[in-house]
Amino acid sequence: MGPTFGIKGGAAGGGYSQVVPFERLNLHLTGDMHAVTAAHNMLAAMLDNHLYHGNALRLDLHDITWRRVLDTNDRALRNIVAGLGSRQDGVPRQTGFDITAASEVMAVLALSSSLRDMRERLGRIVVGYTAAGEPVTAEQLKAAGAMTVIMRDAIKPNLLQTLENTPVLVHTGPFGNIAHGNSSVVADLIGIHTGDYLITEAGFGADMGAERFFNIKCRVSGLVPDAAVVVTTVRALKVHSGRHRAVAGKGLPPGLLAENPGDVLAGAVNLRKQIENVRLHGVTPVVAINAMPGDFASEHAAIAEVAASMGVRCAVTTHFADGGRGAAALAEAVAEAASEPSEFAFLYPAQAPIREKIETIATLVYGADGVDYSPAAARQLDTYEKNGFGGFPVCIAKTHLSLSADPALTGAPAGWRLPVREVRASAGAGFIYPICGDMRTMPGLGSHPAAERIDIDADGQVVGLT
Repeated sequence: MGPTFGIKGGAAGGGYSQVVPFERLNLHLTGDMHAVTAAHNMLAAMLDNHLYHGNALRLDLHDITWRRVLDTNDRALRNIVAGLGSRQDGVPRQTGFDITAASEVMAVLALSSSLRDMRERLGRIVVGYTAAGEPVTAEQLKAAGAMTVIMRDAIKPNLLQTLENTPVLVHTGPFGNIAHGNSSVVADLIGIHTGDYLITEAGFGADMGAERFFNIKCRVSGLVPDAAVVVTTVRALKVHSGRHRAVAGKGLPPGLLAENPGDVLAGAVNLRKQIENVRLHGVTPVVAINAMPGDFASEHAAIAEVAASMGVRCAVTTHFADGGRGAAALAEAVAEAASEPSEFAFLYPAQAPIREKIETIATLVYGADGVDYSPAAARQLDTYEKNGFGGFPVCIAKTHLSLSADPALTGAPAGWRLPVREVRASAGAGFIYPICGDMRTMPGLGSHPAAERIDIDADGQVVGLT
């Protein structure tokens, strides 16, 4: 619920193209998020309890990597000291909180193929290291079994529907700019057997959600895509022209709303790169122009011109206003693309060194000239290679506002290098997790968060949740 009450409001679609019940989906729904929070924090509690009772596993207090989580944006909890007070209150040490969606338990839930698989993955979670650099796991702390019990029902996908009664499986929520940003493997394995086409989401841009879908989720599920839809808007491309600045939570600048196909074409360099990123994996892309009120036909035509120049199918969609009818042309384009032969391929081999994987994504997908590692990140990478984590894919955490690690760089930036500040190992989820630039795993609230507008009306109905 952090983003719901923070900056972006609900995440169930809108208008005549949304999943219902809207309020329940965006709030507690079935309690899956709370189960992840409880399982994660139980492991944290058992870890600190182990330290209090003598630290038989000889964990280095300065190399404990397991933090706590909360489903709320709260910057004040990013870095804390726990265990203050009397001797009975625990062992004092520095730690902190991440948001629940960034929890490795969430990633484990999303990537597990069964209850047994989830149990094994939870056991492989690394909570910290000894002074000799040896990993200590949830299994060694004897916490994985209880975590699985808490998560037993959470592994079952939630069946909802659209306003037009199309079934929708809603399951898991790993952050798209921090974790791998995809819905669950279990939901996909169920959904693929229930209709002619399965549409599954990969969060944020194709440089992030789609890349992780291809190189992390497809490795785990064994499923490969027949086509990939790259969604764009007139406003997004105008922002990527570098001539307009949109600030989250504030009104759009007038220039962004004025008819200007030239600005659309200038920003289309970003769309071109995202199309290339899909093709890097041998997948056929389809461009969906998500039409907004106030768009101009000339601006839609500019996007269609870009797609045509790259030999890509393109359709204008008005599903917000018209429901399924408004996406019929897109559906036909996707069906055509999916019927074509494709040659899906991972971007890198599993056995490649971790640094090579990071640099492959940085240069080929993001357009960087190379990668710069902080001294701490370099040491962490060496430790992970030594401990046998080198075969993991990588999940690069960076800003979603740019192909680069700098949110201010629009379009398709060139002449920059990817700065890796820190690297974490998600051994249970099965990926290495480089953190770039100023990316934070616990968001903060803005000056006027969405929570200010959310309330209960006289009839007991939720209002302000958009």
